[in-house]
Amino acid sequence: MSNASSHKGKERANGIIVVSCLAFVAGMTGMAYAAVPLYEMFCKVTGYNGTTKRVEQASEVILDKTIEVTFDSNTASDLPWDFKPVQRSVNPKIGETLQVEFTAKNLSSKPTTGQAVFNVTPMQAGAYFNKVQCFCFTETTLQPGEEMTMPVVFFVDPEIANAVETKGLKTLTLSYTFYAREPSKPVAAVTTTPADADKKL
Repeated sequence: MSNASSHKGKERANGIIVVSCLAFVAGMTGMAYAAVPLYEMFCKVTGYNGTTKRVEQASEVILDKTIEVTFDSNTASDLPWDFKPVQRSVNPKIGETLQVEFTAKNLSSKPTTGQAVFNVTPMQAGAYFNKVQCFCFTETTLQPGEEMTMPVVFFVDPEIANAVETKGLKTLTLSYTFYAREPSKPVAAVTTTPADADKKL
């Protein structure tokens, strides 16, 4: 009897271990899927890894000190666009809200949709680069041969002049890369048939 009880106890223990391992694997898989959006959200909030911050309003403080902002533009190989900044660089005062423009032209014979990703170098400056408005917040669709001018409204946070890691920084670069995207489908409208209307009555 004792051997049978011992055998059952071992089976129960093994079963618990198997279930625990499966739960661990499932949890780790779930965390892996959640990690990407959480990491992106963390970068946008903190400016980590050169990710710029999105803000709702312009700076109220403007320093009597300028900083050079240069622009870099790229397109993925599967997106047939000519994408470039109108100006290669600007020299705003730190804290000054400024609008710059980029242009994109669809070089193909069919409508194409793209969305831009962005970062700032040096990476430590990303936390101080604030966007009020940007074409990168949404998808952009261009018809065959269509050219579009796209604005970016931004300011460099005055705190960049005080932070140890960015104090004395004279130049930063805002870089964009456009990638091809499938256009988002609109939500289908709910239609009411005459039969449905009769039922409501």
